[in-house]
Amino acid sequence: MQPITHPDSRRIAVRQATVRIPQHVVFRHFAVETVVLSLETGMYHGLNAVGGRMITVLGEAGRVDAAAVILAKEYGQPLSDIERDLCNFCLDLSERGLIELD
Repeated sequence: MQPITHPDSRRIAVRQATVRIPQHVVFRHFAVETVVLSLETGMYHGLNAVGGRMITVLGEAGRVDAAAVILAKEYGQPLSDIERDLCNFCLDLSERGLIELD
């Protein structure tokens, strides 16, 4: 049986993680969305403008917490809100094999 973990504990671990976009993942920005492709699965994933910016900043910053600071400043939103949304976004991308978290 696996231990029950609180959702916030997962977000704390993600917030402190380094992020890497694997070589088998490519993305391209278009006017209203970003398309992310896994070359391993052949699956396309569409991201809205905010999601596209998030994946770009994650790739540039290399750490979730550093990306959150950049995005909070860009969007003029509280850091805690951006961290929550970014951590959830990272968990989703990680489950789909589109990013790796360490």
